Amino acid sequence: MILFTPRRRSPDGQTLVDQTVAAIDQAIRDRILRPGMALPSIRQFARDHRLSTFTVMAAYNRLTAQGRLQSRPGIDYRIARQLLARPQTAAWTIPPVGPSWLLSDVFADHSISIKAGCGWLPPDWHNETGLQHALRQLARVPVGQMASYGHPLGYHPLREHIARHLNGYGLEADAGQVLLTHGATQALDIVIRTALKPGDHVAVEIPCYANLLQLLAMNGIVTHGVPRTPDGLHEETLDTLARTHALRAVFVTTVLQNPTGASFSMAGAFRLLQQAERHNLLVVEDDVSRELLQEPAPLLTALASTRRVVYISGFAKSVMPSLRVGYLLCEPDLLQRCARTKMSLGLTSAEIMERTAYQVLRDGRQGVYLRNVRERLGAAHDLVCQKMHDADFDIAHEPGAGLFLWARPRTAIDHPEGTIGLAAQALKVGIWLAPGAYFYPDRRDEGWLRFNVAYSASPALWKFFRDAARGQPDPASK
Repeated sequence: MILFTPRRRSPDGQTLVDQTVAAIDQAIRDRILRPGMALPSIRQFARDHRLSTFTVMAAYNRLTAQGRLQSRPGIDYRIARQLLARPQTAAWTIPPVGPSWLLSDVFADHSISIKAGCGWLPPDWHNETGLQHALRQLARVPVGQMASYGHPLGYHPLREHIARHLNGYGLEADAGQVLLTHGATQALDIVIRTALKPGDHVAVEIPCYANLLQLLAMNGIVTHGVPRTPDGLHEETLDTLARTHALRAVFVTTVLQNPTGASFSMAGAFRLLQQAERHNLLVVEDDVSRELLQEPAPLLTALASTRRVVYISGFAKSVMPSLRVGYLLCEPDLLQRCARTKMSLGLTSAEIMERTAYQVLRDGRQGVYLRNVRERLGAAHDLVCQKMHDADFDIAHEPGAGLFLWARPRTAIDHPEGTIGLAAQALKVGIWLAPGAYFYPDRRDEGWLRFNVAYSASPALWKFFRDAARGQPDPASK
């Protein structure tokens, strides 16, 4: 049975293995090969089609892995009797907007074009050339060098790169103080599990990174909110909470805070560190967006050292979210305990991803890419702020940089379920909003929403708000 004529130089770049797989797959689709039928032996198929036995073996093995063939070792290969269904794109259904919404459905791609509430850059903004180059470099690494679980602290060259990078901000660090993690969110989880225990009291900014609130709650930590001001934390509130509840730690985002976009001033940074000394607080500094900032800003860990501050960052904002590479830096004893926690949770982090991030960072294109992203985000801030002013929105802070704006309509949109109900209504017309209630420990709803400026210029988004303000009916009720 001759199924195809191999092309040694395929115009579309298909290898002989690719061609063999495609030919057998097409024969199955055309019912030439039916479920249960035996294929020719590897040697026979190779002779019939003038291929090497290695090519045919690779093709048969690939089709077996795909569920198209069934293998009986040493006997034969047969067409699978129950062929695996080809993956289909599931029809999108509107998820319930509940407490876990920002931790689940907001990250799923349901082909919604207006992701105004998401937390990442648009796919076409990423450093595609640098990423492709990094992946090509990674493909040249012998498999034997990546076959083990890797070092508990993570890929050493990347840790060295991070230490040198932080030295540029005045933070004296070396690779031995850096622990790589599965994203910055896992770094937060590791610190919480290691440095705190259930029942401990901590302070967080309000509004606050929504995932942090979930992590603290899951670990049994009692959370108290301190208002975020344009240049830091509200000093009197933190002092009162520290005296009243014997706080163990305070969690802050130094620059381009999620969700407000605000950054600490130098005075605000010094005031917080003075309070931390006075009340013996561990400061956990989440610094994932510094590379998106246009100008210098204080770094708490550089000002106070790792004796007082745990530093957390990652590459979701500066490289690509799907790499899931983050890190933490702290004093040696805590670092060793954090490493043990990391190993207990999931052994080592993914060295393949860490190597990819390292290749991107050491490539000369990354600096140019980040400058371009900062410029594009600056232009997006100008445009979206103007749209918000035209739509009569309050904006808590206009940073002109980073991803986020924290804003609300001055004329309250009368929805019986507040911003959560408004977000559910927006989902029905293909718009993701981030309800402000999810950024507060007590789930208060004061009408605020988090906007990602890179996704918030769409006329359809602002038409939705105009219609909602006029009280037009829910689209699902028509």
